[in-house]
Amino acid sequence: MLKELLTPEIVQLIRERQWTDMRDALVIWPPAEVADLIGSIDEPTRVLLLRFLPRDYEAEVFAELTPGMHNDLLKELTNREVRGLLSELNPDDRAALIDEMPAEVTRRLMGLLSPEDLAETRQLLGYPEGSVGRVMTPYFLDIRADMTAAEALEHIREHGSESETVNVVYVVDNDGKLLDEISLRYLVLAPPEKSVESIMDGNFVSLSGYSDQEEAVAVIKKYNYLALPVVDSAGVLIGIVTIDDLMDVAEAEVTEDFQKLGAVSVQVGGEGPIESIREAAVSILFRSRIGWLVLLVLVNILSGFEMSFFTDTIAATVALVFFLPLLVGSGGNAGSQSATLLVRALATGNVKMGDLRRMFIKEVSVSALLGATMSAAVCGLAFYRGGARVGIVVAISMVVIVTASSLLGLLLPFILYKLGKDPAAASAPLVASIADISGILIYFSIASWVI
Repeated sequence: MLKELLTPEIVQLIRERQWTDMRDALVIWPPAEVADLIGSIDEPTRVLLLRFLPRDYEAEVFAELTPGMHNDLLKELTNREVRGLLSELNPDDRAALIDEMPAEVTRRLMGLLSPEDLAETRQLLGYPEGSVGRVMTPYFLDIRADMTAAEALEHIREHGSESETVNVVYVVDNDGKLLDEISLRYLVLAPPEKSVESIMDGNFVSLSGYSDQEEAVAVIKKYNYLALPVVDSAGVLIGIVTIDDLMDVAEAEVTEDFQKLGAVSVQVGGEGPIESIREAAVSILFRSRIGWLVLLVLVNILSGFEMSFFTDTIAATVALVFFLPLLVGSGGNAGSQSATLLVRALATGNVKMGDLRRMFIKEVSVSALLGATMSAAVCGLAFYRGGARVGIVVAISMVVIVTASSLLGLLLPFILYKLGKDPAAASAPLVASIADISGILIYFSIASWVI
């Protein structure tokens, strides 16, 4: 609310070139709030605002901006300004920025890095996409087991400003191999002469730089950690990954799953999920949606093809057509519900592959109850509009279609999961389209049998 009230005043200060007043007013804001402000003003004003922020604060704000805004601002900033900005960014933020830029921009940025920053960035970018190594930072606090608590605290005072976090310090041997992690409060509360080794319990969790980012999210959630150490194959501590970076990973994964469930492609030209539809180009939005829509059109053509086999049944009882949209729509909705629930359960680890039998039995019971309830809601209308035989057909079809569609929504994510594919690819529109095809077949087969 405060930001919304002050934004016009900030813009006015920029237009009047009151840089000092503008800077003093903004630096007390959280960087994320200033990033929101930059996103709400026109492009020339964005550049001016960013240029006159303090260098270290500018980097924090820049790290909070969207990839699209990064690209726009980098085009306006001079090489000198970009070089200074890159030097202030945390290594993981710098690597993420370079990784998300087009090839020509990446070449420009890499050419502006200092030798030290270039080496760090290359190390982070050397890990596979989606790995922990891409989001880890090499800035952490490490101490030796033979230090006393007083010596360790003095070391933290000297080097703490260089670390991403000081909540946890890591105990390493002379070769840099991780031995333990210790919460800062244990060092603060320990007697000054007590050795670090006597405080250690050897109970810690670490990740490989090649571990999947989703695995890191699951671990940090399970153990409620603020940071996780990252080690190489020899157990040497090479970096840490913090909760703020993993929250971004988790958000991106959820965004990707939602877009897949909506039958939206999440890999358009390699860009990954669409993070901001407000800023995404028309071409990107078109390409992300057209592939699935054309595929679903082809799938739905089968529905019309199926109906051609039942022309005699339809001609004999035209009232059957009246209930067709109701039945196939109900089946599609039930299947989409089932698929959505299961995809999320698989993503969170709440359901495993070994739970298939149990989930199948449970879904049969639930979907049969749903189908019976929905059948009771419409069979009266079916008896009224088409007579007893149509009423019986609609009543039976509703139960069978809802049950079959729900089981389809359950099994398709499991099948994809078993094949090593993303279960979210079992999108709601895809499940609904397949349910439509099976629903028409079920409905008219029952109708032919009864009528």
